[in-house]
Amino acid sequence: MSKAKVLLASIVWLVVLLIGVLFYRLWWQPSKQAAQERQEAEIVEATSGTSTYQHSIKLGLDGFSGYALLRSPELSQQLRASGIKLETVDDGANYNQRLAALADGRLQMAAFPIDALLAAGATRKALPATIVGLLDETRGADALLAYKARFPNIDSLNSTETRFVLVGGSPSETLFRVLLHDFQLNEVSTRSIVSVSSAAEVMKRYQAAQPTGHEVFITWEPFVSQLKMNEAVDVLLDTSRQSGYIVDTLVVSRDFLIKNEAVVRHVLEAYFRVLYSFSETDTLVELIERDAEAIGAPVTRAQAVDLVKGIQWKNTQENFAHFGLVPAPLPHIEDMIDRIKRVLAETGGLPQDPTAGDASRLFNERALRELHSGGFHPGLSPEEVRGQAPLVELSDAQWQRLVSVGTLSSPPLIFAPGQVSLMIRVASMKFFA
Repeated sequence: MSKAKVLLASIVWLVVLLIGVLFYRLWWQPSKQAAQERQEAEIVEATSGTSTYQHSIKLGLDGFSGYALLRSPELSQQLRASGIKLETVDDGANYNQRLAALADGRLQMAAFPIDALLAAGATRKALPATIVGLLDETRGADALLAYKARFPNIDSLNSTETRFVLVGGSPSETLFRVLLHDFQLNEVSTRSIVSVSSAAEVMKRYQAAQPTGHEVFITWEPFVSQLKMNEAVDVLLDTSRQSGYIVDTLVVSRDFLIKNEAVVRHVLEAYFRVLYSFSETDTLVELIERDAEAIGAPVTRAQAVDLVKGIQWKNTQENFAHFGLVPAPLPHIEDMIDRIKRVLAETGGLPQDPTAGDASRLFNERALRELHSGGFHPGLSPEEVRGQAPLVELSDAQWQRLVSVGTLSSPPLIFAPGQVSLMIRVASMKFFA
């Protein structure tokens, strides 16, 4: 046989061998493996029990103490009775990631501050989730803290050197923008922000800070309580003095809501029942202590008591009122969204309006309306609908003890009574505490 024929035969056999290998690797082996996996799956199914769950929900959140009820075993137990399995997913307050996960189905529900939902929606240029209920409003649980020796009051923040350490796109940034909006701090701007990825990173910056340095810290509970343990640190501004801006909501993927309205209603029912069961202050304090320990940010009993005072969890009747289902002196959810949106827009925190001027695109009251029309109540005793606390009249002595802590901004006021041409402009007011 000639060398040419030997070479040709070798090539033919190599091709045949290659085809055989490819046939085995690409068809025979996968086919055999798939058949084996099907057989194993059938065996597992045939020898498995019946799950108590008909639905599974992944809920996005972070370590904020107001979400302790969502993390509680009591809520999981309530939902189990309705055949719903709840898994909470902590994203470290990465709101853009949280909204993206709602959009692509990795999450079905999430806790979302209104301000963060607006900001994330503007970044994404879409609103893949909608608000179905209010969880809480912070009344001191979000705060700006600083070393007293360097920053004795809000006015002392007014320097180009001041740096505000906070989680970008979070309620902490909103509190910063409220500060810009309401106080005369012409030397401070968004360039003063030091944006970090999580509340834990804020704590790391605090640990490395010097008492005479230029950094101040904006964060939320339970981390506020940890900073307050240092007597050299003081709260300059918190949401007890600037209420109505940091409001946490329960949001649902629009796709999930359309397909599973009854499941969403069951989740709301379970949440309100659990909240009602913790209506006594002592039981709520114990929950906060337990939750803070579980997330690695333990607080003392005294701190937990103060922390509970700084969060107003929204009960069933308050939800009905905020969504316009019962008459009560509480702002409607639509007006709350517009107010927050206005502050963000006026301070450059909202490059575009994700609601296109229609705040009703950001919420859906249908599940709450069904609870209301069905006469739902989480317990036997009536729930209190809490409004804003009335202003306390001060005595002359108390007026004398007030200390100026900041200069409020206000629009020019023009007084022109009768024919008098004198006009008085009020450019600022002092903020006392």
